[in-house]
Amino acid sequence: MRSEDGQTIRLEDYRPTDFILHSMDMTVRLFEGSAEIDTRLVLERRDGVAEDVPLVLDGDELTLTGLVLDGTALAADAYEAAPERLTVRSVPARDRFLLDIATRIVPEDNTKLMGLYRSNGIWCTQCEAEGFRRITYFLDRPDVLAPYKVRIEADKAAAPVLLSNGNPAESGDLPDGRHFAVWDDPFNKPAYLFALVAGDLDSIREPFTTASGRQVDLVVHTEKGRAGQAGYAMDALRRSMVWDERRFGREYDLDVFNIVAIADFNMGAMENKGLNVFNHKYVLLDPQTATDGDYAGVETVIAHEYFHNWTGNRITCRDWFQLCLKEGLTVYRDQEFSADERSATVQRIGEVRKLKAHQFPEDQGPLQHPVRPTEYREINNFYTATVYDKGAEIVRMIATILGQDGFRQGMDLYFERHDGDAATIEDFLACFEAATRAELSHLAVWYNQAGTPTLSVREEYDAAADRLTVTLRQSLARGAAGTRTDPVHIPVRFGLVGSNGQDKEATPTHGADVEGDVIHLTEAEEVLVFENLGEKPYLSVLRDFSAPVNLDFPQSEADRLALARLDPNLFNRWSALNDLTGEALLRACREGGATAAAPLPPEIVDAVLATAADAALEPAFRAQALALPAEPDIARMLGRDVDPQIVHEVVQAARKAIGTRGVQVFERLAAEMATPKAFSPDAESAGRRSLANAALAYLTAATGDPAAAEAQYASASNMTDRLAALAILVHRFPDAPASQEALADFYQRFETDELVLDKWFALQATIPRVEALDTAITLTGHPKFSLRNPNRVRAVLGTFAAANQLAFHRQDGAGYRWIAGKLVELDRLNPQIAARIATAFRSWRSFDEARRDQAETTLRQLVETQGLSTDLRDILGRSLK
Repeated sequence: MRSEDGQTIRLEDYRPTDFILHSMDMTVRLFEGSAEIDTRLVLERRDGVAEDVPLVLDGDELTLTGLVLDGTALAADAYEAAPERLTVRSVPARDRFLLDIATRIVPEDNTKLMGLYRSNGIWCTQCEAEGFRRITYFLDRPDVLAPYKVRIEADKAAAPVLLSNGNPAESGDLPDGRHFAVWDDPFNKPAYLFALVAGDLDSIREPFTTASGRQVDLVVHTEKGRAGQAGYAMDALRRSMVWDERRFGREYDLDVFNIVAIADFNMGAMENKGLNVFNHKYVLLDPQTATDGDYAGVETVIAHEYFHNWTGNRITCRDWFQLCLKEGLTVYRDQEFSADERSATVQRIGEVRKLKAHQFPEDQGPLQHPVRPTEYREINNFYTATVYDKGAEIVRMIATILGQDGFRQGMDLYFERHDGDAATIEDFLACFEAATRAELSHLAVWYNQAGTPTLSVREEYDAAADRLTVTLRQSLARGAAGTRTDPVHIPVRFGLVGSNGQDKEATPTHGADVEGDVIHLTEAEEVLVFENLGEKPYLSVLRDFSAPVNLDFPQSEADRLALARLDPNLFNRWSALNDLTGEALLRACREGGATAAAPLPPEIVDAVLATAADAALEPAFRAQALALPAEPDIARMLGRDVDPQIVHEVVQAARKAIGTRGVQVFERLAAEMATPKAFSPDAESAGRRSLANAALAYLTAATGDPAAAEAQYASASNMTDRLAALAILVHRFPDAPASQEALADFYQRFETDELVLDKWFALQATIPRVEALDTAITLTGHPKFSLRNPNRVRAVLGTFAAANQLAFHRQDGAGYRWIAGKLVELDRLNPQIAARIATAFRSWRSFDEARRDQAETTLRQLVETQGLSTDLRDILGRSLK
């Protein structure tokens, strides 16, 4: 069965291909307006497959121009060719055979940006998950691995640079101003890792010496005139390579490592073997055009794609149901890299914020699915926060359960056993069990059950007996995916904090399995008893967010305030403060905003201010402590009958209350943390800017005066400070002349820089008011807006639908209807991007009745639209379940 037909593909139906691929040779001839592809496959019927079973190859919008079997052109009745499938009826029964396939495609017309396409004069490929079949007929599955040899021919003036996977083998000139390059990839790989780039590119190049002394040529290619912005990406690549050698013993294995940055790319980046292709957003940087967040993003994505060389390329996934095997594992690896390169605590806070903002809503809504799904209609729709981020959390739990040494032993065995394989989750877990003799059956359940477990914690202290009793319970509600709700292994990192701010050395006298500071909860309920403590301790639980669960712990406000001051675990110090503010905001929202004038009790405000003013804490941590829960997060926590207007009013009132009470603190921080003239993108400097801009935002909220933001915008020496000031002006004072002047100035400064213009578009699409719908509509009519540009579409439609609670969720439904109409237009061009934006509807049932009715009506009308892609129809259908 085929996913593009809209049929359901099931994990239980997996079986190997009928034919084995031994090698793949390809010639790609590029012309203006067309491309000719010749492929030679060396194939063999698998043992046990009947002789009358035909060879069936995948295709997608293909035109066959030639077919030769073992040197003989096949007669028309020997095969059946359709755009989506090629069936060869009679092939050799047992011996290896050669199949030569010729196809013709038009890359310029490929607006889906999947397969081989041409954009801004550059030919480029994107083949994950099923794009290779848009180039040639093939066994387009991740478990079909072979070495590739690729010859590219093109006009030398139009495409002086010709790149593919592997090592350069040969190059030269051809008649009529054309030339060729041959690339040889000696490592077996699946088709989704194939890559080709051809065009007129600039580049920077540096040598790299691996730990064993091998010489590697590192090259970052950009569109013309942009190579000067690729230096930080090159530095991040070098650091990633060194880190992977040190942390996981993994060396790079080819003679050259190429990165290409292009403007039009559906994904953030792609890990194709030896030729990583990036959306240029994650490569091009300089202080005048990129924020600190952009620098951190480039570092993370460069590392992620490089780390795939082993966890994704050298070991790939057997089928797309195992997608988390490469993505979740590699996200964990890039998180660990960033934690080592930056602040581990701040990094972890950011990861948890992202998890709760994106994966938790997915887990509790109609798009819910297990980390390893059991079925799909369109695999592109399963590149989700659940697969990536929750998948990474499971890997993190393995590391917590086994310890870093045990985790490294399991990874070493995984690399040893499965190098060159297409593996499964069972293969992965078996390596850890074999290497450490651990038993991970309860942990394995995480991969197969959908939903976020609730961890309930109750404590009771008997002062007379000096005894603390802690009861842990886990539960999981059945959701849209309908999976089981069995107990899982929840590693609960904890501490008992004394009044001196130090952890007590305490081991439970009986109860659950406890190793060091980790409680291993594997049953529905466990009771632990701690004795001889000397005083009632403050229970610090789920430290570093050691498991992706909802924590139900009705700890007293006094204890949480104490933990916000004393907890030696800084993540939990932040967590205590964040939970206090979040719960206070929730109470205000549930009371209909009646207490919005003072939604935060003074003691909580004072705790926030004390943390912000504590010079012993790093600035980036203090900035995180000042960041209130986002409005979508509060809506998620409310769960039902959400009125986004009330949520917005409550959050704004809280900002004003903190700003007013902390004016002196924020004035001092704004001065102390101001950016020096010499810009540096390092983590410490970025943290200082983050804290200074948080202080500016609170001062503006307190005074209602945009003057300080106007002054910072005018004097800013870097994009971080300039954009922070502009955001305050545009979001807090959207109609003020100064805000409109700043917007116009920003556009004039950066109208030729596509990446900076994306910021300009996104900033206006997220103005927090219902009238932002009119603004977004106007933006889509701007000369610089195009539905063919994925980054621009995400900047306007994506941010509006996902981040503008007030305008997208307008009570009159106009926001829903407008996005629905744009989705129909977009779907005709780029179904993958359309489906991603449509996921913004996933939480429609959580809003009040009027908004629910409007959303449901819009979705039902949209799903009935004729000609929708499988990508979009799948998301809409599941959203209505």
